[in-house]
Amino acid sequence: MTTPGNDALGGSFRDPSGFVFTEKGNLYRQVNRLYKDDYDHLMRSGLYEDLTRSGLLVAHEQVGAELARSDDAYKVLKPERIPFVSYPYEWCFSELKDAALATLAVQKKAFEHGMSLKDSSGYNIQFLRAHPVLIDTLSFERYREGEPWVAYRQFCQHFLAPLALMSRRDVRLGRLLQIHLDGIPLDLASRLLPARTRLKPSLLMHIHLHARSQQRYADKTVRTEGRKVGRLGFQGVIDSLESAVKKLTWHPAGTEWAEYYDDTNYSADALDEKARHLGEYLDRVNPKVVWDLGANVGRFSRIAAGKGAFTVAFDIDPAAVEKNYLDCRKRGETRILPLILDLTNPPPAIGWENRERLSLLERAPADTALALALIHHLAISNNLPLERVARLFAEICTSLIIEFVPKSDSQVQRLLATREDIFTEYTQEKFEKTFAEHFTLDASTHISGTERTLYLMRKR
Repeated sequence: MTTPGNDALGGSFRDPSGFVFTEKGNLYRQVNRLYKDDYDHLMRSGLYEDLTRSGLLVAHEQVGAELARSDDAYKVLKPERIPFVSYPYEWCFSELKDAALATLAVQKKAFEHGMSLKDSSGYNIQFLRAHPVLIDTLSFERYREGEPWVAYRQFCQHFLAPLALMSRRDVRLGRLLQIHLDGIPLDLASRLLPARTRLKPSLLMHIHLHARSQQRYADKTVRTEGRKVGRLGFQGVIDSLESAVKKLTWHPAGTEWAEYYDDTNYSADALDEKARHLGEYLDRVNPKVVWDLGANVGRFSRIAAGKGAFTVAFDIDPAAVEKNYLDCRKRGETRILPLILDLTNPPPAIGWENRERLSLLERAPADTALALALIHHLAISNNLPLERVARLFAEICTSLIIEFVPKSDSQVQRLLATREDIFTEYTQEKFEKTFAEHFTLDASTHISGTERTLYLMRKR
């Protein structure tokens, strides 16, 4: 028997039930014989049909066995491809909350069909057409009467603990998920949460007492004989978790970027002109995938999405990303994925062998990147040489729509008000010369009523 070690994608090698691999640009999932009975029950019980019809599980088609990567293969599946793989530490509060509720909804439907989730990792969820969807077809097992939910601890660590910290302490604590790949340890969450959360029965039970129980039995052998959880008790745990998640809220407000368009030097006419030129540039390059770097609440992301491009709307501000996501959900927009990103410190490749979770650059390039009202923040606020900025953009995209903001602009003057102007290289001439080393200039337009210029460039 061969092993999947060299073929399995980085985040897919741990499960003995099967793994995901690529072949000639296509994505496949091998189902091993070990998982035969559970897979057959998933398909024959009606659960697969129920979940895919509800938009809770990614659909797949069965393909030829000749594509199998090892001799213990039972089936080979070709799942629908996710346009951009994102991770829980890149999601805003409501994205993580919706992913948690989707996981519980999957568990409820599984229970109705005699199955249960054997894991509840946040990494098993992706966003497809703006909705959270389970991507791991092999996460199900037959429900065994009397047994507790084996994925309970993982759900609390991957979803409930970070949501509680984001809601009750500080929304930025969601970034702890990037450090703790198996979810935030419950003892850590318990220490960080305000004492008043112990007065909330759901948080007391699922986080504080759960953490204490883990510590108490960490080095002990726990006997489970005679300890049975009936169907009602099993369902009660899921209902309690669902109630706990639904009660957690966070209201984005008060940050600099969330209120950006309330305090900008753009007039309404200038913004409209900028939007018009952006649309014209997008028509010239006709991208399928756009990365909007510094998207704020997504005003210009919507122009790209409106032209049919799948658009990843990145921003550093959790409040701006939250507002964008909630607006997308309200409008029913399916081509925009708002994500949190600090471009000066992008997510690295992490996990085993640094291959389980991809870095930002490993998920590049996009067809087109938008860098609107961004260059001055990178060059002046973060002291990044223009050469380094141009080089990064050349890795990220094949075409670039970028706005140059000169020093005379009031927004740049605001940045320089509290620091010495050491940025002698930050000129429009130097900008054009530097970017010309990596891109060819396709078009440029001065935006009326401003001192700014919009450029369309193509990678050399």
